[in-house]
Amino acid sequence: MATRPGGNGSERLRFTHLHLENWRNFSRIDTDLQARVLLVGPNAAGKSNLLDVFRFLHDLVAVGGGLEAAVLKKPRAGISSLRSLAARNPSDIVVEVRVGHEGEPDLWEYELRLGQDKRLRPKVQRERVARSGRQIIDRPDSADQKDPERLVQTHIQQLTANAEFRPLAEFFVSVRYLHLVPQLVREPDRSAGRRDDPYGGDFLEQVARTTEKTRRGRLSRIKSALRVAVPQLQDLEMWRDVRGTPHLRGKYTHWRRQGAWQTEDHLSDGTLRLLGLLWAALDGSGPLLLEEPELSLHPEVVRYLPQMFARVTRKSGRQILLSTHSSDLLRDSGIGLDEVLLLQPAKEGTLVRRADEFKEIEALLRGGSTLADAVLPLTRPEQADQLTLFPE
Repeated sequence: MATRPGGNGSERLRFTHLHLENWRNFSRIDTDLQARVLLVGPNAAGKSNLLDVFRFLHDLVAVGGGLEAAVLKKPRAGISSLRSLAARNPSDIVVEVRVGHEGEPDLWEYELRLGQDKRLRPKVQRERVARSGRQIIDRPDSADQKDPERLVQTHIQQLTANAEFRPLAEFFVSVRYLHLVPQLVREPDRSAGRRDDPYGGDFLEQVARTTEKTRRGRLSRIKSALRVAVPQLQDLEMWRDVRGTPHLRGKYTHWRRQGAWQTEDHLSDGTLRLLGLLWAALDGSGPLLLEEPELSLHPEVVRYLPQMFARVTRKSGRQILLSTHSSDLLRDSGIGLDEVLLLQPAKEGTLVRRADEFKEIEALLRGGSTLADAVLPLTRPEQADQLTLFPE
């Protein structure tokens, strides 16, 4: 469970600190994480790769996962692909996180150092778990030295080995990533056979799999929220056609007295993406990873996304980590500087710093600038204006 027994939202587990070495774009990251985290940076700076760290931890312990499967899963494609091009000796890939809650932010510590063996399999160079400062495991241990083959698996993925820290493994399982692609929702055959597809190939099946009571309750809340962006929407329901295929259909006000029903085939990209965001916010309790949630949405809707996410974290304690390019989203005055991570490409890999580490940002905010005006210029590509020369 992602929440302590008998706990409330403030006691829900979340990632409180991240340390990386030699992971994709990043030579080194060492930063605290809040309940709401916004990743801001130019294209190809590594926002998706940073979110993928948390997906990797999920894949380590998910059903059908494990170390080798997690390392080989797209877009990772092996240790050589994962290792930063700027890596120096030692070139181990290091993922270290702290997990806790408001009362004890460092409840759990998990460290995983990875290399590869002569057969190019991922190999555990070190795996360490601690709870409240007390070390539970520190590998390689004597058993690993006697049988080095054990090091192609982590202990956290093994039910026989992780009993003492299984709550941490269950927390990793609870991580959810969403980047809904409207066309996949409309044409689920493109993702046939996938389950819990983060791109929406089985989104309608995910909705249909929930119990009727839960589904009705969520759709009712989503309908109320959607009416803000889609005023003509009267009703929203799950419906199955004669083949049993699930559909979401909305009833819109219409010149006819009875209105008109439209299935997902006729819903706009923006409506489908917002529907998916709202469903994801209600579905699950672990950290939610979102890529550019502003896509296809009206700027006035985007402006209120931070408040919606803040309400989710306040009410349930659920952590939300998202990437964005949107100046509209960053104009929310309720966003704290400690919630914003700036990604800045450099010769030795992308640098990651919290916005509260920049004195110039604080000075601009004191002068009346918005967060967007203060932050986005620091992540703007230096020669973006050269695009005006194309195709000369």
